[in-house]
Amino acid sequence: MTDRIREFLRTRRPDGPCLVVDLDVVREKYVSFAKAMPDTRVFYAVKANPAPEVLALLAELGSCFDTASVAEIEMALAAGASPDRISYGNTIKKERDVARAFELGVRLYAVDCEAEVEKVSRAAPGSSVFCRILSDGAGAEWPLSRKFGCDPKMAPRVLEHAHRLGLDAYGVSFHVGSQQRDTGAWDAAVASAAWIFREMAERGIQLRMVNLGGGFPTKYLRDVPPVQAYAQAISDAILTHFGNHTPETIIEPGRGMVGSAGVIKSEVVLVSKKSDDDEVRWVYLDIGKFGGLAETMDEAIRYPVRTDRDHDAMAPCVLAGPTCDSADVLYEKTPYLLPISLEIGDEVLIEGTGAYTTTYSAVAFNGFQPLKSYVI
Repeated sequence: MTDRIREFLRTRRPDGPCLVVDLDVVREKYVSFAKAMPDTRVFYAVKANPAPEVLALLAELGSCFDTASVAEIEMALAAGASPDRISYGNTIKKERDVARAFELGVRLYAVDCEAEVEKVSRAAPGSSVFCRILSDGAGAEWPLSRKFGCDPKMAPRVLEHAHRLGLDAYGVSFHVGSQQRDTGAWDAAVASAAWIFREMAERGIQLRMVNLGGGFPTKYLRDVPPVQAYAQAISDAILTHFGNHTPETIIEPGRGMVGSAGVIKSEVVLVSKKSDDDEVRWVYLDIGKFGGLAETMDEAIRYPVRTDRDHDAMAPCVLAGPTCDSADVLYEKTPYLLPISLEIGDEVLIEGTGAYTTTYSAVAFNGFQPLKSYVI
């Protein structure tokens, strides 16, 4: 919560649940990444928060952009980024979307199999590609599945195939899991990347770039290491596994760039119990999983929750959303402590919600409107 957000909510009093994002925080985060890793290009993950104001600020500051679709490419271009500052980082692309991206000037694409390489070679000839490899995501609060990436041992074949089809076999990428609190999580993935570089060199193909992915965290209920600690750990890993032959590097921060910049204002719709002897109250808010809080799935991301009554006595409660869907429960396995005095109509602030909230918000599920967003 920043003073600017607090003042906005006090004076504007927006109706219904809404996200408020403070651009000053985004600016500070970008500068901290740029200073901590001066030789690494920053590719902001547009999917985290594609608000035009956020993209325009980052474009002005010199950021590059990691995009997942043609629509996100067009957003980055509209914000002022040139095509050479855009990566099409989704490994699952329709060939016609690759063609459109190529038409828009994008020349950097992610792949993780030979079939995807072939799409890029036909629709975006001569472009640069990097092969995404699997990472186990150990230590991440929002670990990723095996949906993206291939076994590191398969990557040389994929990249050699790209080279033989006339593409620029540029490098390797990985993602160590979102909200990664372990600064050492990059070491094993960097080691795999270094092995792939050596294997490709033996085949006469010189890779040049390692995409270190995202994973940089936002502070929720627990403290997280500073960006500088991640930068040092990554630098040590690269020195250990690459020696003096340092590759180009890029990072794709999303959550770590905008998460702490946002606060959701919500309202208590109902406070109830399930039985007379139930000691745990149920507190229903006017926002839930389908309104933008999808990352509470399995209670993976635990947001800080604040109220004006936090000085009162506290008791555990289950937090749930307003929709007619039984899955719309935010925290039940580990109840939250909230004021016993909390009442219907009280305002509840959910902090650290600048990332992956508006983009997860459903379009009128159960008739509820998508999450409103204000950028200040």
